[in-house]
Amino acid sequence: MKFFTVQPAFTMETPLPSSELMSRIRRTIKELELRDLGTAGACVDLRVPADERRFWSPHLNVQASDNGSGSQLFCRFSPRPEIWTMFMAIYLVTACVIFAAAIYGYVQWFLGDTPWALVLIPIGVMLILALHVASLIGQGWSSDQMDQLRGRLDELIKRATATD
Repeated sequence: MKFFTVQPAFTMETPLPSSELMSRIRRTIKELELRDLGTAGACVDLRVPADERRFWSPHLNVQASDNGSGSQLFCRFSPRPEIWTMFMAIYLVTACVIFAAAIYGYVQWFLGDTPWALVLIPIGVMLILALHVASLIGQGWSSDQMDQLRGRLDELIKRATATD
């Protein structure tokens, strides 16, 4: 796992055009009664069962696009949307505080006052690094669920691309 990878991703190739593949995946999800574990529309979202969900449980988002010989799937593991939104909100607020502290600290320095606001900059950077490390730890703790979701995707693709 790379240090800067917040949302691990991978690609897959399939022989079917993307519209046909997504249609077959939707049908396969209905046949296997996986509606609570996966949805398919323009993209496929696979989730961990509710009784196995933890704070750091991932979900797998899959998007299909046509290429010359079929379709390419772009697959990305992410935290659940509500957790991802919380992390991004904390990142944004912290970045805004760092920016404001830099401006206010510069004004304090320019006016000859003690630039105490500059102390917030390293604190904010440490908070951002701590959030990033927390996300990496969560990825490590959820690697079993990432494997489970990848296995479910492989099974869906296998069934969807099987010849009738």
